[in-house]
Amino acid sequence: MKRQRTITQMREKGKTPENWLSDEEILSLQEKNFRLLMLKMIQGIGNKLEAKMDNLEETLSKEIQDIKLKQEEMQNRVTETKNSLEAANSRIQETEEQISEVEDRLVEIMDAEQKIEKRLKTNEERLRGLWDNMKHNNICIIGVPEGQEREKGTEKIFQEIAAKNFPNMGKEPLTQIQEAQQVPYKINPKRNTPRQY
Repeated sequence: MKRQRTITQMREKGKTPENWLSDEEILSLQEKNFRLLMLKMIQGIGNKLEAKMDNLEETLSKEIQDIKLKQEEMQNRVTETKNSLEAANSRIQETEEQISEVEDRLVEIMDAEQKIEKRLKTNEERLRGLWDNMKHNNICIIGVPEGQEREKGTEKIFQEIAAKNFPNMGKEPLTQIQEAQQVPYKINPKRNTPRQY
């Protein structure tokens, strides 16, 4: 009976029996009381474990929810960065296409300019040839051997003659040659020659 009183006293104080009983006291208990004590101890441990498990489960569920929220945020950020990268890549491709179009246009313009320059040169040569054929003057300059005017050019010959005969003329730049014409070296067989009636 004394043992039962000690157990009831421990219950009243709210303390668990394992904290109050020593090993000797536990050994001195009867088998029935020992079993009751063991059951109560196991129930107390089970209750504590359940409380701890519930607490642990709550904290784990909160942490899992936090991790899921963070994971969703990270996925949203990843999709945003992917979208921004795709937009930037599409802009880069558009600008590269525009640059290639501009480069193609530049090449076309350069080719057209070269063709125009070639046409201008050929037209100038044709005009010079026609001019020479139309204004075919047979000027014989006294003191200049025949053929030398073709080698040097008529303008240079006139400048040499003017320098010999008029030495002061180089100091005074009043007189200038207005026009000089060349005699063609040979008649172009592709061109029609002017007929004289």
